[in-house]
Amino acid sequence: MNKPASARIVDSLREHIIDGLLPPGMQIRQELLAGQFGVSRVPVREALRQLEAEGLVRSELNRGAFVASRSIDEVIEMLEIRIGLEVRALKLALPNLDRKTLQEAQKILKRYDRSTTPQEWRDLNLAFHMCLYRPCNRPRLVKMIEDVMLGTDRFLRTHISATVGREGPQSDHRRLLALCAEGQAAAALRLLEAHIERTKAALMQRAAKTPGAGTGHGAV
Repeated sequence: MNKPASARIVDSLREHIIDGLLPPGMQIRQELLAGQFGVSRVPVREALRQLEAEGLVRSELNRGAFVASRSIDEVIEMLEIRIGLEVRALKLALPNLDRKTLQEAQKILKRYDRSTTPQEWRDLNLAFHMCLYRPCNRPRLVKMIEDVMLGTDRFLRTHISATVGREGPQSDHRRLLALCAEGQAAAALRLLEAHIERTKAALMQRAAKTPGAGTGHGAV
């Protein structure tokens, strides 16, 4: 089944923004996008609204849409929001995790083990977490989590993905999956919170080493 035009535009712009091909502050011209995709401006506007919800695009009255930038403090706040949303989703999902879901999550981790680039790590990290959260049966909550994760990916990838690497997060993933499979709910929830806290700590450490990226500074 072919994706709607707005979804194709979202996927393309998101990838270009996360990969840095569209830098922070760059204006996104609706007429150019409409011509590129052979559509009217209606699906372009729908795509830009979706990306704005994800935190990747900002709109300015009478000026148009621009690739968003974030201060370090804003990204840290987004990570704190992730903790609240994701811990709640996992708590609701744990009673519903069946063998099929656990096997799917295990397959994602095996692909993660073979991955070699920050882009692959990002995609597989999202796939793993969403696999565990979907059984919470709260589609709006799951969508909110996905939007916030996508909205922080570019900033985290720019600043810490190469530094943190794969093994630390992947070790957490394997342990989290094991705790979920064993039904150790309290331990799984504590580990999930610590997992995101470690990302936040790595970002804060990187910010401390970057001139001008302290509190209230450093757009990324």
